Amino acid sequence: MTHGGDGIIGWRRGVRLLPALILAACLVVPGQNAAQAQLFSDRPPPVPPASVPDPGSAINLAPPSGPGAGPPSLPPTLMQPATPSMPPPAVTTVPPAAPLNAAAPGQGVLSLTAKYGKDSPAINSGLVWRVFADRPDENGTFKLIREDRNATPNIVLPPGNYVVHVAFGLVSAVRTVSLKAETDRESFVLPAGGLRIEGRVGTSRIPQNQISFAIYKGSQFESGERASLVPNVAAGDVVLIPEGTYYIISNYGDANSVVRSDIRVQAGKLTDVTITHRAAVITLKLVSDRGGEALANTAWSVLTPGGDVIKESIGAFPRVVLCEGEYRAIAKNEGKVYERGFNVVNGVDGEVEVVAR
Repeated sequence: MTHGGDGIIGWRRGVRLLPALILAACLVVPGQNAAQAQLFSDRPPPVPPASVPDPGSAINLAPPSGPGAGPPSLPPTLMQPATPSMPPPAVTTVPPAAPLNAAAPGQGVLSLTAKYGKDSPAINSGLVWRVFADRPDENGTFKLIREDRNATPNIVLPPGNYVVHVAFGLVSAVRTVSLKAETDRESFVLPAGGLRIEGRVGTSRIPQNQISFAIYKGSQFESGERASLVPNVAAGDVVLIPEGTYYIISNYGDANSVVRSDIRVQAGKLTDVTITHRAAVITLKLVSDRGGEALANTAWSVLTPGGDVIKESIGAFPRVVLCEGEYRAIAKNEGKVYERGFNVVNGVDGEVEVVAR
């Protein structure tokens, strides 16, 4: 367990899961010398991992094996992060892949598989395969020849050179292949890991619609500005990302309850992360007398003791999530200004009344 920002991050162990996580990814076209190379795309470019604590055992995403192995359960929700679009295909319809034994004389069969690692079982769902021409046309577009979403497709094609692209979440790989009038078996390595996040205050889970997470590549302690890899992950969603070091920015509410935490994602495993906020939900009221009705059309400002504005709103009952600590509430109504100091205690939601006197 490590401390990050104003909160705590923890990892949990679980059961085996099937890698049925269907997402989109982008095409990377290799150069002339990449005939035998496999390239990976994990927008933005990789950042050298910093030293972070080992999260310990995570959930294995590989399918079960051995006698009596039953089908495992799937993650409840799947996150579909936005990724760059594929180049426009030069064909309006993509012919389906043919069975392995359906190749006509003079045709070749491209047999494709993908794994989390060299010695791991084949990924059995969630893959998107695309076969492109190896050279762009007169418009600079790489013609899309086949697309297949089977885990292990056998694609019948005329002999020749092609670019094969496979996507699995935010992890993708591309390779040039030279197909002859026979079966060419190509295996890709996709070092993807799953990440699922939830937020808590004490032992209470924060509702999904009150918290959000952004995932960034590398460590929060590395210098330089970076765009988020996945900008808005909902609690409980599963997102597939390349193995490596990441940091999460967690926002509870829209005021100052923000936690930054470093984590490590392992290939072929689903890592559950719990981020703890030290905060509470405070309802503000301007009243004529203690315990009275709230006055409408009140403009509110919540300030730190030093005068920094944390939150501004208008209404009779504004609700604000605040980190534990000291604050001042300033209410403006009908040209008059009223204020009151108050404390926020971790996990203790409540009301703050400002008396209009």
